Amino acid sequence: MSADLAPRYPRWLAAMGMVAALLAAMPACNGEPAPFDPLLARPPELDRGKLLPGDEQGMVCTSSSFGPGKVLTLADAVDLALCHQPQVQATWASIKLQAAQLGEARAAYLPTLNAGASRYRDGISAEQGSSTRSVGTLYATLTWRLLDFGGRSANQRAADVLLQAASASQDATLQKAMAAAVGLYYEAHSARAAEQARERALQLAHQVLATAIKREQRGVGSLPETLQARSFVAKAELELARAVGQHKRSLVALAVGLGLLDQAGDVPVLTLSSEVEEDPLGLEQNLPGWLQSARQYHPAILAARAQLEAAREKVKVARSEGLPTLDLSASRFINGRPNQAGGSRGDRETVVGLNLNIPVFEGFARNYKIDGAQAQVELREAELRDVQAQVLGDIATTYAEATTALRSMASSRSLLEAAQRAVESVRRKYDAGAADIVEMLNAQSVLSEAELERIRCLSDWRSARLRLLANAGEMGRSSFATSSAPLKPPARP
Repeated sequence: MSADLAPRYPRWLAAMGMVAALLAAMPACNGEPAPFDPLLARPPELDRGKLLPGDEQGMVCTSSSFGPGKVLTLADAVDLALCHQPQVQATWASIKLQAAQLGEARAAYLPTLNAGASRYRDGISAEQGSSTRSVGTLYATLTWRLLDFGGRSANQRAADVLLQAASASQDATLQKAMAAAVGLYYEAHSARAAEQARERALQLAHQVLATAIKREQRGVGSLPETLQARSFVAKAELELARAVGQHKRSLVALAVGLGLLDQAGDVPVLTLSSEVEEDPLGLEQNLPGWLQSARQYHPAILAARAQLEAAREKVKVARSEGLPTLDLSASRFINGRPNQAGGSRGDRETVVGLNLNIPVFEGFARNYKIDGAQAQVELREAELRDVQAQVLGDIATTYAEATTALRSMASSRSLLEAAQRAVESVRRKYDAGAADIVEMLNAQSVLSEAELERIRCLSDWRSARLRLLANAGEMGRSSFATSSAPLKPPARP
């Protein structure tokens, strides 16, 4: 725009300057705490955090990282996984994308305003001489769609349910991320318990060896018994070395799964918290209850249903595009119209009109577009049935594993207590010379296997318990409080 237009049209220039300043002041939706959202398309969870099932506070990631020397609890491990896994971060971006598309759908109900300016210079040459004329043109156009036979409303409903689908898909991703973090954490915890059990077995083997040496020196025992005890010590040392290696591998896998390896640049030293081993009370809800809860609230099923509903709305959008539309337009021109020479200074023109657009023939493209939209509906229906079958099948399988683990817990405790009493009894007899080395080593082997079986059963219960919650879409921070409470889904509104 030329500078000499300013003194002639101060009101127009002031209004256009205010519009330009407002547009320049609008911040982009780039993940800032309070982005510009005049149409209220941004869901509150982007600012308040995701509320997990059974929790009272939303999940909000902070900039603080896991420090060295800090005891890593199960809740800390889950928080690290939820804040650093790329799959979870991608779901946040998907929600922002769907929120932006919802804003676009809502913006279709509002009018659009365009303004512009141009300048023309005409030069005329004749026998009497030459002359030059300079004209500046200002214009503004308002366009507002008044009627479209349901196309905008269907598009907005589709955007709404797609945003719900993105949120439900994120819930399903969070459940998988928490289940993976819990699995890695308990694997490391069980590996540490197995290492400690092997250490106790090695100590007991050294004690048996010391007793065998004393018996041989007193003439009560024999050299073969001492050699057997030494062989048992060597075997215990080998098993301990393997347990130490397995423990280290599980810690590395845990660090990688939680994203700690990328932050520190090296494998951090992790110290896991100690947990009290308690037998659980049981499963409070039966299998039909878990399945019914999953049908109503599982995020993967909710996401598939939302996708199906959005596909049905897209069919309405495709059909409405072949129906008439009615638009209101209003334009204001000063000094002529743009891109048209011949205007003069001082001209004022106002144009107001109604535009009715009736599609007549589009080469049958509309029919094929509707057929494609209906095919998408059929595809989404098949995906919904597949998701339901997979989710309910996983729940039934995990429920059977959890009930089996429950029955094994009491048996493993009884086995461990009996093995401990047997070792103490045989040890007293061995010290008194009433039992041989074979009986002592057999009792010690049974005790070592009983300890490992107890650890295995406890790990199976923890894994099955939390996998059942994750497969049902009901896992939250409150699920990590204790493993002895009756297992049931959190209450839903």
